[in-house]
Amino acid sequence: MTKFALAIHGGCGVMAKLDLSEAEWIAARRDLGRALKAGFAVLERGGNAIDAVQAAVVVMEDSPHFNAGHGAALNENAIHELDASIMDGKTLAAGAICASRRIRNPVLAARAVLENGDMVMLAGPAADRFAEVKGLAVEEQAYFTTERRKQALAAMKAHVAAGTQIAASESEKHGTVGAVALDQHGHLAAATSTGGYNNKPEGRIGDSPVIGAGTYARDGVCAVSGTGKGEFFIRHVVGHEVAARVAYLGEDVRTASEKVIIEDMKPHQIGAGLVAVGADGTVAAPYNTDGMFRGWVTEKGDFYVASHAEVIALSGD
Repeated sequence: MTKFALAIHGGCGVMAKLDLSEAEWIAARRDLGRALKAGFAVLERGGNAIDAVQAAVVVMEDSPHFNAGHGAALNENAIHELDASIMDGKTLAAGAICASRRIRNPVLAARAVLENGDMVMLAGPAADRFAEVKGLAVEEQAYFTTERRKQALAAMKAHVAAGTQIAASESEKHGTVGAVALDQHGHLAAATSTGGYNNKPEGRIGDSPVIGAGTYARDGVCAVSGTGKGEFFIRHVVGHEVAARVAYLGEDVRTASEKVIIEDMKPHQIGAGLVAVGADGTVAAPYNTDGMFRGWVTEKGDFYVASHAEVIALSGD
């Protein structure tokens, strides 16, 4: 038996503090806490890391406060196209879906792809049909839409018309959810889910469903889930880059994560963040934006969540 650990993120596209009411901030932090508790419940009873990250991500996909599932971003045609992936560090098995328009919980479909074993990724209508065949819940587009996402789409279209995209806030641009875990058996896992970025081109796929970019896990090394402008995460193969620095340079997971997010992403002037957990249970959550929804839990059941610099302790009940 070994120590176990869990960390989650709700995206580095966090609203400015003045853009949400205190009640909305409380609700978002509450859902982060619910996600942590769902994953921790799996780990505490000796369950597998992959089940823990799945449980945590499902909670965030069901919440309207994050860009995944219910509350996902809208593309340029006001359509939701959802991406997700999951990876088992024990076997390197992975599954992903992208450009889904109907799957209620994309991470569950990604897990079904993993368990199918014949492929790693399914896209578009084929992913939706696969989920239905597997008995997963599907929804009409209206289920995923929230008023805040409509406002964000309108804001991004206005920025595009004015040529001021670079001035858009991180929350107007993008967001993602993800989880990483180490279980009591020493196995690692990671999962990521997103609606992409607001006003994205129809059919665009980011890093979240790309194994090695937005999601990566390998036993004995680390597990990583990223958030930010996916094109750069793909080009830098961010998840694998963090793992490679740990495995081949001997860096600890915090040093490796900060090098990639703070240094490698800096020249591109893009918002980026990630959560990672090492084989020793060390957790890292670097970001280069004003804030990142994030949380982690200790073996003792001490829960912590944050959006900006302030870290808040939650009760374990």
